[in-house]
Amino acid sequence: KIPFLTSAVVPSAEGVVTIKTDHNDNYVIDLHVMRLADPTRLTPPKLGYMVWMETENGGIKNIGQLKTSTGFMSNALKSSLTTVTSFRPISFIITGEDNLTTPYPGLVVLSTGAFSVK
Repeated sequence: KIPFLTSAVVPSAEGVVTIKTDHNDNYVIDLHVMRLADPTRLTPPKLGYMVWMETENGGIKNIGQLKTSTGFMSNALKSSLTTVTSFRPISFIITGEDNLTTPYPGLVVLSTGAFSVK
């Protein structure tokens, strides 16, 4: 499990990324975040959250939109994303975005810092 670093933008947010390999040597990414504020409450307000992965060859890949659940019985804002990629990840960031189809990361809300995956 790789933890996200404490955020200056949303200090109460906490999260982890779990990475495994499947039988095809792809990377299965399972990301969970708690207490991530609604993106409209950021300064400035944003439309949504996107998850980005930095790869070992220096590329930045958008791996999906992070949805926040705020159900009646949920007192901890929970978000998750599960995906599969053939690229070896070396870090992850979550950004607040005005445009959910942007090709480049915007306001960095959370990051893992660099790590090594076999």
